[in-house]
Amino acid sequence: MTGRRAGATIGACRESPRRVHSFAESPLQLDLPDSSIAGLAQLIQVSVAPVFLISGIGSFLGVLSNRLARIIDRTRRLEADPAIGWAGELPALRSRSRLVNRAIGLSTISAVLVASVIALLFLGALLPVNLTSVVAAGFVLAMLALIAALLSFLAEVRLATRFLHGSVDSDPAEAA
Repeated sequence: MTGRRAGATIGACRESPRRVHSFAESPLQLDLPDSSIAGLAQLIQVSVAPVFLISGIGSFLGVLSNRLARIIDRTRRLEADPAIGWAGELPALRSRSRLVNRAIGLSTISAVLVASVIALLFLGALLPVNLTSVVAAGFVLAMLALIAALLSFLAEVRLATRFLHGSVDSDPAEAA
C-alpha cells in the first residue's frame, strides 16, 4: 500500500462522518466496525443502566434476606417457648415468610431477566439479527417481576405492622 493510497483512505474516513446509531433503523443494531473500540464503548454505555438496575435489585434482595432471617429467628424462638409470644403470632410469621420468599423469588427472576437483556443487547449489536422484540419483552417481564416483588414486600411490611399494632393491644404483660 503506497503512502498516497493510505492518505486517501484516511482522508476519506475524515470526510465521511462516523455513522451514529439511530433507534429508528433498529434499536439494537449498533454500527461496530471490526475493531472499533469506540463502538464497543458505546455498547457498554447502553448496557450500564441495566447494570445499575441489577445493583438495586441486589440491594433489595439483601433487605429481603435480612427480613427473612429475622422472621425465621423469631419463629424458632416461639416454637421453642410458646409462652413468649402472643396468640396468632406464629401463623402471622409464617404468612410473612411466604410473602418474603415470594418477593425474593420474583426479585431473582427480575435480575436474571435484566442480565439476559444485557446479553441480548450485546448479541443484537454484534450479530446480524434483530432482537428488538425479545429485548423489549425481556425488559417488560423483568419490570413486571420487580413490581410483583415490591408489592409482595409491601404486603409483608403491612402484615408486620398490622400484627405489631394488634399485638401491642393484646400484650398480656401490658395488661398486668
